[in-house]
Amino acid sequence: MQPQDPLVFACVLLTFYYTIAKETSPPTPRVQLSFRELKSSNTAHFLSFLLNTTDYRILLKDEDHDRMYVGSKDYILSLDLQDINREPLIIHWPAKQQRIEECVLAGKDSNGECGNFIRLIQPWNRTHLYVCGTGAYNPVCTYINRGRKAQDYIFYLDPDRVESGKGKCAYDPKLDSVSALVNEELYSGVYIDFMGTDAAIFRAMGKQAAMRTDQYNSRWLNDPAFVHVQLIPDSAERNDDKLYFFFREKSTDSPHSPSIHSRIGRVCLNDDGGHCCLVNKWSTFLKARLICSVPGADGIETHFDELQDVFIQQTQDNKNPVIYAVFSATGSVFKGSAVCVYSMADIRTVFNGPFAHKEGPNYQWMPYTGKIPYPRPGTCPGGTFTPSMKSTKDYPDEVINFMRTHPIMYNPVYPVHRQPLLVRTNVNYKFTTIAVDQVDASDGRYEVLFLGTDQGTVQKVIVLPKDDLETEELLLEEVEVFKVPAPIRSMKISSKRQQLYVASMSGVTHLALHRCDVYGEACADCCLARDPYCAWDGKTCSRYSSSSKRRSRRQDVRHGNPMRQCRGYNSNASKNGMDAAQYGVEGSSAFLECQPRSPQASIKWILQKDNSDRKKELRSEGRFLKTDQGLLIRSLQLLDTGVYHCTATENNFKHTVMRVRLHVLSAEAVTAALLHPEAPVALASHHAGPPGAYDDLVQLLSQPEMGLINQYCQGYWRPPGSAHSEAKDLQDQKRARNRRNHPTTEELQT
Repeated sequence: MQPQDPLVFACVLLTFYYTIAKETSPPTPRVQLSFRELKSSNTAHFLSFLLNTTDYRILLKDEDHDRMYVGSKDYILSLDLQDINREPLIIHWPAKQQRIEECVLAGKDSNGECGNFIRLIQPWNRTHLYVCGTGAYNPVCTYINRGRKAQDYIFYLDPDRVESGKGKCAYDPKLDSVSALVNEELYSGVYIDFMGTDAAIFRAMGKQAAMRTDQYNSRWLNDPAFVHVQLIPDSAERNDDKLYFFFREKSTDSPHSPSIHSRIGRVCLNDDGGHCCLVNKWSTFLKARLICSVPGADGIETHFDELQDVFIQQTQDNKNPVIYAVFSATGSVFKGSAVCVYSMADIRTVFNGPFAHKEGPNYQWMPYTGKIPYPRPGTCPGGTFTPSMKSTKDYPDEVINFMRTHPIMYNPVYPVHRQPLLVRTNVNYKFTTIAVDQVDASDGRYEVLFLGTDQGTVQKVIVLPKDDLETEELLLEEVEVFKVPAPIRSMKISSKRQQLYVASMSGVTHLALHRCDVYGEACADCCLARDPYCAWDGKTCSRYSSSSKRRSRRQDVRHGNPMRQCRGYNSNASKNGMDAAQYGVEGSSAFLECQPRSPQASIKWILQKDNSDRKKELRSEGRFLKTDQGLLIRSLQLLDTGVYHCTATENNFKHTVMRVRLHVLSAEAVTAALLHPEAPVALASHHAGPPGAYDDLVQLLSQPEMGLINQYCQGYWRPPGSAHSEAKDLQDQKRARNRRNHPTTEELQT
């Protein structure tokens, strides 16, 4: 596409974005729970004790002490992992009043900025934590004694060890930072100045010299937003260990390219900087672009450029974890979210590939084709390839100079299979966080994704492989985890306790990873859910355990086939709502309710008329209207009498959800009965039907309280020819049902 054809280019983009949005319509969650429903399920705990604080964000899980450490504004909490409301330990650590006043005088907001927002909680040793806060735009750090054992029940701040947090914690609480304590050395991605213009990857504390990225060098860092940091070893040689930083930053490329690039950068832990050049600055810093895009048939890719969160899934090989990353696209034309998965093998290949170099008449990025100095830039001293060099200060000047001008790799890092694991478009939310759990099921091991959104919900998703490179996404659950919806800031999983911990601006919630009983009371419902946490145990849908020896366990995540898994149990399905009776009056409308337990099922209505074995499928045409809640029959006729079967089909499994026997009554008979209540038996004589078919209604009509009769009949019958719309019929029917389900005190007394 030529740059001189902007209109054509824009049209192609719009067409492609529309195609992507159309093809990636969001899936329907099998179970959707509101906050109230989640609370009533008794599978979640919500932070109930009140503090004058906000901005719960930093979560540190401590399985050894059975605690979850939480940072917020002016407070540090130590919560019980099993119940966050049980005996919480609280430290109040506000900024000094004088510092708050100075912060306000500097033009900052007294509530949203001039507080001590906790932004770093790291384990220091077996007994202490290292914590830092913004300190009302004057970062401070200190140590917290948490005790040696969980039984110690100790949690207090050491006031004599307060120190400056510059280079460790941001001044501005709105700027995200990341940190990792390795060998008592703190590595941080942080803005280190009051104005928030000097971003750096910084090393402080410990025995090695303080180190940072090259200052105000846009090729190194260009207005970054730090997302995650992780130590990932390269080999068995400890000197090869590298720290990986994940961030997004502004692009330095041409205006036609995306304005934001997502990055993965790395440094060697034993980097000492250069001797004459890059003194006290990283001499091994490299970065590469992370691509998360949907490829198009015409070569145009839909990019999700803004990295939001990263989860590192450990494997048996600690050198090769699986990297899950959440991205968003928030342009004026296209909005959405995606999850991409990366392998360390692909990442190392990019870092071992060509360096990016700007050259040519248009000063464009090109792969560097000149001589690469030895040792290769980015190589750690004393490692596998440089055993004779004990420090980066021993590196030749040409290596250091090359590093300063060539920190970017030319090739980007593409996700596994070169496409996202899942995509969301045409939705009113975006993903903000991710956590992944490995679950052993009867037919294999599955990765279960928990995805937090900016609407305060958590989605539980598994992605199953299909033919070739195709996959099948199953949205198992979507729950509201806060009473007042707020964007989810961080999540942690405890596989040991089967709990998910979620933090937002307004609070903390922890909930069970599974709610098997909400899938239904039948084996088929449990099997169709395809939740690797759950299985049918012969009586209920309950937690699956791979160590269980019970032969009656039924589970099929890969195919969800109840016919194969639930033989002998399908007959035990719930009979609620089967063979229900409903009355309608000729000329009016009737509404037959039917909602399957799974919203992923397709519904069909089958009519079997009395004294006939033939069945006819009803479609939305003429007088019949199929809705998500049931079947509306307009202008009832006497011939509509019969048995209506509501059947649900999911994953090729068909079963009957509801059978309703509809009796259509003669309008003439009902009119006569209402006008002459002393002779209700006349009703039965006007229409032939099975014995006792009208007993309930006849008994009702024989009551002297005609007001109650009229209330019962309102919305179900109107004299033929009356001006009454079908929509009003349906509305009146719903009101009538509400009156019957929730009668007034006067009606109850009557």
